[in-house]
Formats: sequence, C-alpha cells, structure tokens
Amino acid sequence: MKTVKFAPLIGLASLPGLSLPAPAFAQVEQLPASSASQGPQAPADAGGLTGSVTDESEWQDLGIAIPAFPTDASVATAAEGGNTEALGRNLARVVYNDLKNNGLFKPVGPDALPGIGYFQVTAPSFDFWRGRSTEMLVQGFVKAAPDGKLTVGCYLYDVALGSELIRQGYVVQPAEWRRAAHKCADMVYARLSGENPFFDSKIAYIAETGPKDHRRKQLAIMDSDGANHRFITNGQATALTPRYSPDYSKIVYLSYLNGYPRIYVYDIGTGQQRLVTQGKGPTFAPRWSPDGKWILYSMAIGGNTDIYRVSAQGGPSTRLTNTPGINVGGSYSPDGSRIVFESDRSGSQQVYVMNADGSNQRRISFFGGRAATPEWSPRGDQIAFTHIAGNFRIAVMDPNGQSVRDLTDSWQDEAPTWSPNGRIIQFFRTEKNSGKTGIWQVDLTGRNERKLNTPVDASDPAWGPVLP
Repeated sequence: MKTVKFAPLIGLASLPGLSLPAPAFAQVEQLPASSASQGPQAPADAGGLTGSVTDESEWQDLGIAIPAFPTDASVATAAEGGNTEALGRNLARVVYNDLKNNGLFKPVGPDALPGIGYFQVTAPSFDFWRGRSTEMLVQGFVKAAPDGKLTVGCYLYDVALGSELIRQGYVVQPAEWRRAAHKCADMVYARLSGENPFFDSKIAYIAETGPKDHRRKQLAIMDSDGANHRFITNGQATALTPRYSPDYSKIVYLSYLNGYPRIYVYDIGTGQQRLVTQGKGPTFAPRWSPDGKWILYSMAIGGNTDIYRVSAQGGPSTRLTNTPGINVGGSYSPDGSRIVFESDRSGSQQVYVMNADGSNQRRISFFGGRAATPEWSPRGDQIAFTHIAGNFRIAVMDPNGQSVRDLTDSWQDEAPTWSPNGRIIQFFRTEKNSGKTGIWQVDLTGRNERKLNTPVDASDPAWGPVLP
C-alpha cells in the first residue's frame, strides 16, 4: 500500500477569501483573508482547553456544529457518493463521527443541520449559529479538478468570537477522501483539546473465520473507524499479534506454518515481507522498540517461557528474563528505557516492569485477581492490561501499579492497544454464548464504548501511529 502525501492548497482563487495552509500549518500562499479572520482572535499560542484526560466536562459542553461541506459545482467523481455534492455530506459525516465517537465531544452532524452555501465557508452566518447555541463551527468544502483530484478545505470557527481559529486543506485522489475527513477531524480535535490527534491512523488485526477447532486467521488492516478494510495475508499460515512499527512503514506479526513459529516484518509500501527470526519453540507477542531497531518476543524452551530481544533486521537473540515459569509479552515505555510484561513467577499472572536490558525486574500489580497483556501508553503515564477477576476486563494503572481502574465489565475483554495519543484503548471482546470475537474501543473514562465493524470475526487489534 502506497503512503499518500497530501498536497498543499494553492491557487484557489474561485473561492473569495480562501487561504489554506499545508497540513503542517505552514502558509503556502497569501490570498485575501476570510471575513472571519478579521474578527476578534484567540491567542496565537492557545493550546486548547485545559483539563486532564479523565475530566472532559469542558469539552463535552461545547456545542459543535458540522454542516455538510458544499461544493462549487456538483460534478461526477470516483469518490463515494458519485458526485461532489454527495461527497460533501459524506465528508462532514466522517468528521462528525470521529469527533462524536472519541468520547470528548458531543457534536451535531450534517444530517441534523441545514446546509450552507459554498461562499459561506469563508463567511459564516455567525448570528444564525449563535441562535442555535453553537459555540464551535466546523465548515468545509469539496471541489473537483479537471484531472479528477479533489480539493477539500476545513475551517474551525469560534462562533462567540466570530473568528476563525484554524484551517487546513488537502488535494487528494478520490480514493483518499476519507483521509481528508480524518485530517479535518484531527485538526479540530488538536485545536480544541490541546492533545495530539489520532483519527488519521490505521488498525491492524487478525481476521478469524471457520469453526472453533480449525480457525483461519489472517492479517488485516483498516482505518481507525473501521472503513477501508483489506486482508494482508491469505490465511494459509496462521497469523497472530500484529504491531505497527513506530514510523508506520511496517507491521511485525507472528506466523505459524506447519507448526513452526516465525516472526515476519511486512513492508506496507512494497507489500513484501521478510523473516526476522524463527523460534525453536512456541513463540508469542512480537513488539517493536520505540526507535524501531528492536523486536521483543517470548519463546518457550524446555518448559520455560522467557522474553527475548532481536534486531529488527534479524540476527541473534538476547534473553532478557530467566526465571522459572512463564514470562510473556513485553511493551516498551515510550522512552525505551523500561519494559512492562506479564509473569506467573509469583504463582499467578501478574504485571512486572524491568529495565530495557532485563535488569531490575519487579512486580507492580498487587490487587485482586490476575493481570495479563500489559501495554504502555504512548503518553507514558499509564499501563493498560487485562484484569482477570471472574471475567476479563480492560483496566489501567500507573507505571507503579497504583490507581487501578476497570474500564470495561464484559464477559471476556482482552489484549488492549492504545490510540496514538493515549486517549482511547482498543481491545477484542468474545461473546459468551456465541464465541464470536469483535474489536471494541473505550475511552479513559470507561463511559464511551463502541464496536468497529469488520467483515468477519476479529481479534488481536493493534493501533498504528498517525499517518504522515
């Protein structure tokens, strides 16, 4: 799959007052300012609303309106909807769903709002929106070029101030229209929350089909909202536990062919894969180091399971644990200095932390039940894990094992993985009666759960970084 680079917007003289910076917010061309940019301005260094990741009352109180994105002319396009007018509504729907489903905002989407005119994109009717108790307004447009490419613009306005807060624009191929919508949602999220965005990202997971005693497990990928699904492997060899590399360019995963475990790295750009190491015994859970140079994995030899480290390019492995029992997993802290893992050396599954070289191993989970599949947050402040106490729950704790909170309470939720900004946790849930598995997401409050649609049963999710 080829990584798409978004082109900056230039030469959009047909829309008066339009001046859009590139995705990195660098001004690429001076055009007449929009009418809203001449009103009262928020401070240039404003970094978003204040508040911790578990107190979102300020954000949720915001009235955010997202009307359909108008077009200058309804013309046929290869993008979903068939023409730019229908596409404009679909773009706004994606932005709306992104902001609604993350648990921070309660926006109103295009299907519940009146439409706007093309020239209102840069000249909002602030009095009208104030009358609807709107505080923040997301407006955009879509325009087709003769070569078939699409120009998508996105604006965020503060309605009370009557001013423009930020704008971005993208030139994309029709097949990439959803990425433009995700980038728009990322812009709004980052500007209002002051946090890093995560909507324009990918998810890898294991697609499962067939009877319980003969499951077919394929590596698959999709967008962060479950769209644009595709299979990566053909299912002839069982695939397990995928993880994206820190730069998004590769996926590491475990493959079993004829009973032999192998760790492969799949190159997303070329579609090629290469063998990193072949285990001498049952092998589990490959994980990247934050710099992408190393891969952790677990391997069972002679009745003992330990954690090993191998170069991402292959070569000899280094054993990091050496205790009786089962040591599994391994997730680096964001700075690469420590590793969190699970071990039953104390008699039951618990969470441990060690230095990156395997030294200073110590247990951090001392609460009721067992603890498994730990994964360090990209923010570094929390560790997500599977809390086994009667049922399987997704839980979080700080790196010292304190402040434990269960986020879910279903029959069997397991294998948490973090969104790129550490705000959402993804996991897979097994239904009690049917045994069907699916991918779910929950925010850090535990109040906002949602299931992602997949064409078949799904397990072992892994969230990749934000796309360039």
